[in-house]
Amino acid sequence: MKIAVLIVLALVFAVTAATAAPATQQTGVARLTHAQQHAIVAAGEWHKGCPVWMSQLRVVSYRYYGFDRGTHIGQIVVNQKVAYSVAKVFAKLYAMRFPIRDGAFSSVYGPHPWKSGDVTASFECRNAGASPCSSSTTTHHWSMHAFGEAIDLDPRENPYVGCGMTRDKTAVSYMKRSWHRPGMVTPAVRSAFASVGWGWGGSWVGSTKDYMHFSVNGH
Repeated sequence: MKIAVLIVLALVFAVTAATAAPATQQTGVARLTHAQQHAIVAAGEWHKGCPVWMSQLRVVSYRYYGFDRGTHIGQIVVNQKVAYSVAKVFAKLYAMRFPIRDGAFSSVYGPHPWKSGDVTASFECRNAGASPCSSSTTTHHWSMHAFGEAIDLDPRENPYVGCGMTRDKTAVSYMKRSWHRPGMVTPAVRSAFASVGWGWGGSWVGSTKDYMHFSVNGH
């Protein structure tokens, strides 16, 4: 009888360890795997001429509270210089139960990138987007995203606006910032990023505001 009990307890412990261990191991900072590097290149998000080498990038795996009220594991690619700061910020966002729509690596660099239309992401080797006030959609200088030193948080709920317009038709209702809804940046979220020295695009002077955008220099 004692042996049978011990066997049962051992099996329970093994199952518990097998299910609990991955949740602990899935968070943290790591170098990109070869598969992840290939996916980033295949998605066109890194190419020769980018201002950072692939070896300078890291993937931060973090827990986030979803719009479905469940806990998920997200992965965001950032510059190695800010990786641990980013990990701290996302830990704070999770602790305050700030909802994130989509934080999956594949949602940025997979076969169907940006499909959800509301992806929280960082590294993209591209120029900065022009204000909605402009007839152009891009500028002629690198975005902070091209350095992996900026994050766009819940883009639909926090649109890039200017001159009373936004290019994201799904985000029009979120231009009214006084009507707070889940996923919209709050003072607590701003404080989380400010705690690691990051600035917010929602505080830019003038009519152009990038409510989703946080970066090391505020630009």
